[in-house]
Amino acid sequence: MTDSDLGCPDDTHWDDRLRLFSFATAERRADYLWVLRAFDSARAAYSVLLHADDVAEWLTRTSDPTERTPGEPRSAHSCAAGSRATAPHLTAAEISPLLDQLHHWGVLERSYDGTRAATLAEYRNRHYVYQFSQAGFQAYHAVAGVLDTRVQEASLSRLVLPELLADLHTLAEANRAGDATRVYRTLRRLDTALSELAARAAHFYLGLGDLVRTTEITPESFLAYKDALLAHMREFSLDLARFTPRLAAAVTAIEQTGVEELIVLAAQCDERVLLSTTERQSDWQARWAGLRGWFIAPDGAEPTGSTEAERLREATMSAIAAVLALLRRVTETRRGGVSRESALRHLAGWFIATPTAEGAHALFDAVFGLGKPRHLAQAHPDADVIPVTRSWWEAPPLAISRTLAETGRPPSAGAPARIQRNDAGIQRLRAAQLNAQRARAEAAATLGSGDMYQRVLDEQETEVLLRLLNAASTAWVPVRGRVAGSTGSDSGVTLTVSEHSGPTVVRTAHGLLHMNNRILTIEPTRRPRTHPRGEHG
Repeated sequence: MTDSDLGCPDDTHWDDRLRLFSFATAERRADYLWVLRAFDSARAAYSVLLHADDVAEWLTRTSDPTERTPGEPRSAHSCAAGSRATAPHLTAAEISPLLDQLHHWGVLERSYDGTRAATLAEYRNRHYVYQFSQAGFQAYHAVAGVLDTRVQEASLSRLVLPELLADLHTLAEANRAGDATRVYRTLRRLDTALSELAARAAHFYLGLGDLVRTTEITPESFLAYKDALLAHMREFSLDLARFTPRLAAAVTAIEQTGVEELIVLAAQCDERVLLSTTERQSDWQARWAGLRGWFIAPDGAEPTGSTEAERLREATMSAIAAVLALLRRVTETRRGGVSRESALRHLAGWFIATPTAEGAHALFDAVFGLGKPRHLAQAHPDADVIPVTRSWWEAPPLAISRTLAETGRPPSAGAPARIQRNDAGIQRLRAAQLNAQRARAEAAATLGSGDMYQRVLDEQETEVLLRLLNAASTAWVPVRGRVAGSTGSDSGVTLTVSEHSGPTVVRTAHGLLHMNNRILTIEPTRRPRTHPRGEHG
């Protein structure tokens, strides 16, 4: 067995795989794509082998919907692509060279079919039937997926968060019970869900960035969807803040049951037989490290912004700010009444309405001023004394520059000045930011080490307490029933809000903080301990 068979391709193997995509850049790429759609449609109907006559018949049915068999299954890519274009009319003789070329590229596999021969001569002609090769189907599926991708389908997966929490609890129970099958299935489902969450978030923010930077979107289309867009991002941000501490606690509970046992159980049920046991365990160890990094910061990292969940929430808040800025810009444009787009539309209407070509040329010269300028426009230095609305006949003469008189362009300011980099100021601001983070961390450690009800909290401790209350308050509004308590974490400590028989009061530097039937408990955020092999928490 070679290294290429084990998933370590050499240059020759890469060339063979990349040649599979030759049909997408060939001169007759549209015909090749329609032929492959026929095979994809037959695959959806559980028919694998096709002859050139079968492909021609499918193209005829596709180009004429009235001839399609009722209830005929079609693949998703065939339906999406077929709704936008019409299939070409190709005969079996024209399709055969296309099939042979696809076989040469490795997209299709070819075999003999003697059952179609009615005479000895036809049998000697060796009728061929074709089917997708495994790599060829993946290549076609990739190209078809690119052709059918729509940016409007990008969204943030908000409903996956409670499913992740339930799967983490299931994984802890399965690992504690030593159920290898449940451990493998649950861990694989978690890995897939997090990969999909990250991919969909990246796709969403990429499309949103294009929307903010584009100049082609109309104010009407943006204003029609801005409420739904902002609500979608705000709900995702709130759910992410509410579920992140619970997901981190669930990951900690799994690690207390033994990570090494978890990896061994997952590798036992892994069906990738070409990988050794050590390679499978290393792969699942890396996947678990990635899953853990989503919700728990690594040892020695900064208390905030160190997990993927926190970075995703920061990206969501930045996206909300960008959309609000775009909304403000669109609103100001609509309030002004005149924009570059509306002016160009009116100008295009004038060009269409001109009765003669000479009139169109005169309009062009008047609008764009490509001829020699007859007048120069320049505002008076004191607009209150000489307003811009006063006629030239009544206004006194104004001194202009020689460049403006000769070229019609105002004088330039010359070469731009050299940019002065203020590295010392940047370092000073960074040091101030780090000092503020350390001050918050020290204040949080002081809060977590003593009873806050027995003393008056200073400025830094009050700020940390309010940030923790803000994080915990997102879980106080129940959908049904009542909420007995909630938690919030920040700066290395965790605030727990629990029910209490009466009111409680916290004395701060800004005054008294009254909590009605609630009591606050602050303790350091517990990091998971690494257990030896065989020892369970």
